[in-house]
Order: sequence, then C-alpha cells, then structure tokens
Amino acid sequence: MTIAAHFSQSYLEARNKFLEACKRRGLTVAHHHNTNADGVQGESLYTDVVRVGKSDAPNLLVITSGTHGVEGYCGSGIQVGLLEQGWFDDLGDDLAVLMIHAVNPSGFSHDRRVNEDNIDLNRNFHDFSQQPPVNENYGVLHSAILPAEWEGPAKDSADKVLAQFATDHGDGAFQATIFGGQYSHADGLFYGGTEPSWSRATLERILIEHAKSAQRIGMIDVHTGLGPYGVGELITLGSEEPCLRAQQWYGEQVTNPDAGSSSAKPVVGTVAHGFERILEGKETTFIAIEYGTLPLSDVFDALRADNWLYLKGDVSSDQGQQIKRQVRDTFYCDADDWKQMIWDRASEVIDMALNELR
Repeated sequence: MTIAAHFSQSYLEARNKFLEACKRRGLTVAHHHNTNADGVQGESLYTDVVRVGKSDAPNLLVITSGTHGVEGYCGSGIQVGLLEQGWFDDLGDDLAVLMIHAVNPSGFSHDRRVNEDNIDLNRNFHDFSQQPPVNENYGVLHSAILPAEWEGPAKDSADKVLAQFATDHGDGAFQATIFGGQYSHADGLFYGGTEPSWSRATLERILIEHAKSAQRIGMIDVHTGLGPYGVGELITLGSEEPCLRAQQWYGEQVTNPDAGSSSAKPVVGTVAHGFERILEGKETTFIAIEYGTLPLSDVFDALRADNWLYLKGDVSSDQGQQIKRQVRDTFYCDADDWKQMIWDRASEVIDMALNELR
C-alpha cells in the first residue's frame, strides 16, 4: 500500500479508513457523537479514539487530527498510516499511544476550519472564568474582512481598507490582528467563543480519562496552512518549562510564536494551553506540526471567502462550490509528493517523541 493510499477525499472516507485500520489490528475504538451538528452528507459526526498499549502505562503519547476541521485530511492520513504499518505493535508495558481522530468532525466533514458554531478551536481553550483578551484592531477591520459581497465594488473597497491597514501598521501588526484571535465578533475570523465548545469539552474529557495513570505525556497536534509547501514546522506553546522540554525532545528546530521564532503569531486559548492546564501536575510536552500548503495571502483569502460564504453567501451556488474547493485546496494539497513529505516528517517527529517517552 502506498503512502498516498492512507489519505482520503472526505471525512466519511477518512473515518472509515481509521476504523478499518483499528479493526485490522484488533483495537477497540471509543466513539464520541457530536449531536450538535450533521455532516455535509447528513451523516452523524464522531470524534473517534483508540489507545494502543496498557491502560496504566506511565508514559503516554497523544496524536490528534482535525482540530481545525479541514486540516484533518492531513492528520488522518498520518494516523491511518501509523496503524496500517504497525508502528505501535511493540510499545512495552510503560508506554501507550492515544490517537484522537477528528477533534472537530463538523469542520472536517464540511471542509471548514471552524466548528459548527464558527469557533476556532485553537482559540477556544481560554479559561472563560477570566475575561478574554481584547483585539481592538480586529473590530476596526471586521467589516472589511467580511464584506457585503464577495465580488464587485464592496469587495474591492474592503480589500483597499485591509491593504491600507497593512501599509500603515506593517505586515506583522496586520497578521497579528487577523490571526491572533478575537472574542468579540461571533461572525468573524478566528473567533474563540464565549464558552467551551463541544469539541473542546470532548477533548478535555478524553485527555483526563486516558492520562489518569500517566505522569509523562507528550502531545502532537497536526495542522496545515502555514509555511513552505510540505514542510512540517514544529511549534511549541505554553509556559516556559514545557516549551524548554519540547526543545530538548525535538532540538533547535522547535519554534515558539511567543519568542517570535515561528511562522505562527502569538495566540491565546490554544489546545496547547488547554493541554497544559487540564493536566496540571503532570509532565506535559506539546508540539504542533504545521505543514505548509500555499502562501499566507492565499490562506487568508480562502478563510475570508469561507467566512463570507457561510454568513452571507449560498453554499449550493456555483460561487459557493468554487469557494469550497478553494478552502479544501488551501489546507489539503491532494498530491502524492506532498503526502510523502507529510509522512516522512511525521515519521521522524513521532520517532523522536517515542524515544523520549521510552
């Protein structure tokens, strides 16, 4: 079986491949049903979880896919490949691997980065007992980010507003304003929500349950959309100690948005922050693998188009279907060379994590 064969063309195909791979290895899968939404074909949506290794293993590696929905094509392909190739058949008594397939199944099925409530899960892990940070500049740009029309004078005028802001404040400030996250506009980009989403609550329950006996826990969260084509940047987030540990595990290649060394901008409310908080008292080490696809300007355009489509457009129209294809192609490069690069990098990184946990 080729590496490309592990990847899929839909959420349903990806889920079936994952479940079949688990079945072939005699593994029991737990199914978490998202009753808040249906899939693009009316299908039920699930986050599926499989554990390989003993339930009381003191060391645990967690590998997740689909935190950002449409990015799940990449992470799912990796997870299926790991299962099909028997990577975890001989872990020993002290190490277990937990694979969480489709953290955000709604976004995966609908080829969207956000969940069913337009929430970006990597901004939703904020401690909502505290006031979320205020992104004032986002409010200034919101109407330009989400124009009345996606084509014609309204779009042209909105584009000029965004370009002028970047000219006046610099590309760095522009990217931080857009990509940094916001909690004020539920119809906007990178919206963090006002409370824990279904996907966040489900992921937290899964982690707490499976980390009961573990003292050392590594997590690899698979993403796409930033950086050069097929290159997997290793990004760490959180407090100083876990970030230093990530650099010890994976070397100088690890980047950190808070230190200005990453292609990603500093954000709050990420899975990394939640992972560290809910497993407080345990030794946690987090990285995201961020695989490059298209230039950042294309990524931003696709996200704006998707946001506009679901707020003001018609998904079933020719324009809507064109935007849907644009979003999918932006976060999933359906090419054999890209998939091979994804697999090679994932193999290297997962090998390093397993060696550190053994």
